[in-house]
Amino acid sequence: MTDNKQIALAITGASGAPYAQRLLEILLKQGLQVHLMISAAGRLVLADELDWKLPARAADIKNLLIEQFSCQAEQLQVYGEQQWSSPLASGSHRIPTMIVCPCTMGTLSAIAVGGSDNLINRAADVMIKENRKLIMVPREAPFSVIHLENMLTLARLGVCILPPNPGFYFKPQQLSEIIDFVVARILDQAGIEHGLSRRWGC
Repeated sequence: MTDNKQIALAITGASGAPYAQRLLEILLKQGLQVHLMISAAGRLVLADELDWKLPARAADIKNLLIEQFSCQAEQLQVYGEQQWSSPLASGSHRIPTMIVCPCTMGTLSAIAVGGSDNLINRAADVMIKENRKLIMVPREAPFSVIHLENMLTLARLGVCILPPNPGFYFKPQQLSEIIDFVVARILDQAGIEHGLSRRWGC
């Protein structure tokens, strides 16, 4: 039995750090327990795009984020890239949904072929084999045939492929509105209620 108050979030080294930051903020505000994984390249992109300099140790990242987002300590679990003791490495965990945002093409490729050389890839592999919700937010342009074939492989397995392509029908005036549009689509796929953006026809 899964627990809808828990969710896994992986941040990898693709451009798109503002999406990840906003998504994490909303998940915590919604009172969810977030199981967070950040790759080494992901930390570099967070620092480059947001001046969000996270320490290397998972425990130190947790303490910093708890302070930044003013959440309860039990709401956030942070795991290292090789932390195989994490519950995410086993299908026995109760987490129903995992989001990879943003997702590098290397991560997408590894997951498509069942590679499990780090916790992010293994956690995604677990979600697929357990028939649970996996949402991937690939950030690249243009996509090569290799990228597209990997996405098609995953889509055929039931993975949600959600490139961060914003709409402009709502006439955004600020960057934050575009970020929220993409995050809203991710939350929709995860089945999480929100009021981030106006829906078409409303």
